[in-house]
Amino acid sequence: MEDSKNKELDRTDLQILDILQREVHISNAELARRVSLSPPATHTRVKRMENEGYIDQQVAILNQEKLGFDLLCYVFMSTDIHQAKEIEELETSLQTMTEILECHCLTGAYDYLLKIVIRDRQELNQFIRKLNRLGISRIQTNLSLREIKYSTVLPL
Repeated sequence: MEDSKNKELDRTDLQILDILQREVHISNAELARRVSLSPPATHTRVKRMENEGYIDQQVAILNQEKLGFDLLCYVFMSTDIHQAKEIEELETSLQTMTEILECHCLTGAYDYLLKIVIRDRQELNQFIRKLNRLGISRIQTNLSLREIKYSTVLPL
């Protein structure tokens, strides 16, 4: 019996993933039609790729400006924390902050890059104060003036 955990993605799997990442609300019947498979076969493939972790989650992407989040900021920050337990506590605190959309551990001049969304300058000030309480040694905040490109689509 074939081990489904090690099954490589074929051309049809990649086609399915590409369509789903662009049109999450597509019906299974329409997806099957586009990839020239039966609906049950397509459904089985989608479920397998979900189980294997190729599909993390399916979400609605909201319009942040319409919802009152006027500032998109990138925060570079460094810390003098070097003990594993303290780093874990810092990262756990960062994970709980709802303003943070993304948090990346970096190489180079800064330790972390945060992508945050907030309503106004006052909220930005409060957020930076929250970061300072975590033992951050250096913060550089950059405000996004406009978005040139935004995509969640991977180049399959």
